[in-house]
Amino acid sequence: MWIFGRKGASGFSASSTAEEVTQGIDGTGLTAIVTGASSGIGAETARVLALRGVHVILAVRAVESGRKLQESIVKETPNAKVDVMELDLSSMASVRKFASEYNSSGLPLNILINNAGIMAPPFMLSQDNIELQFATNHVGHFLLTNLLLEKMKHTAHESQKEGRIVIVSSEAHRFPYKEGIRFDKINDKESYSAVYAYGQSKLANVLHANELARRLKEEGVEITANSLHPGAIATNLLRYHSLIDGVVNWVGKYVLKNIPQGAATTCYAALHPQVKGVRGEYFSDSNIGKQSSHAKDADLANKLWEFSCNLTHS
Repeated sequence: MWIFGRKGASGFSASSTAEEVTQGIDGTGLTAIVTGASSGIGAETARVLALRGVHVILAVRAVESGRKLQESIVKETPNAKVDVMELDLSSMASVRKFASEYNSSGLPLNILINNAGIMAPPFMLSQDNIELQFATNHVGHFLLTNLLLEKMKHTAHESQKEGRIVIVSSEAHRFPYKEGIRFDKINDKESYSAVYAYGQSKLANVLHANELARRLKEEGVEITANSLHPGAIATNLLRYHSLIDGVVNWVGKYVLKNIPQGAATTCYAALHPQVKGVRGEYFSDSNIGKQSSHAKDADLANKLWEFSCNLTHS
């Protein structure tokens, strides 16, 4: 049970659940993609969006797990609209295949939730030879967002409903390498720190949301982009650290959020009317939070955008 429950300006707190922050909201007619939706806060986000009437696409690497979740959601909410599509964020080929299939599916897209992520593995390279955390947590989502943006613009225009892009970051964005983003050392195995590399990828998430929000506003498009910290949650993100995972599970019921609480801020940013027109913000506990100095650096955000465009050839 989360022990800090003071409500913020939104009327919600760290102890609020995803169902509570979306109570009374009708998402009928909206379509959302949730990446990494087969477990943890991604699965809960998908479940609650479907409960509120949103047509949810589970974009998952493990398709069988996605299908089991689909069955579970439909069993709980018989009129829920849930589809499963394969997506591996660590592979640009997989991202391009997913986007191509989605763009030709005829489905609209109102909400994109970039939720998938990995945390602090030993040094590894992705299929595209990019350090795995940076590749999965940032680069894959950057490419996915770019490839789906025209679909979102078309949907926003046709439906006259604001589109929302929600990027799940972390308070770890405050603890990257000292440079923030090590553009010339992304793949440097010798100086690799699993923890700092995670912080770097989460900083990239906030910078991506901020720069995307700025560009969309400049373009006059009715699509917002925001990032968030879901809270400290015991999920399978910790699978590379068995000792920490064990300790976390032991003390977690006293100091960590549970998964329904962990999914609350994502669902709040995706659906709540209070967030209408809000862009370039970083949410925490279903309230607007504070970004680090690196995260607020507009030059760094623009540099990361150009770097990511070059990496993805997009």
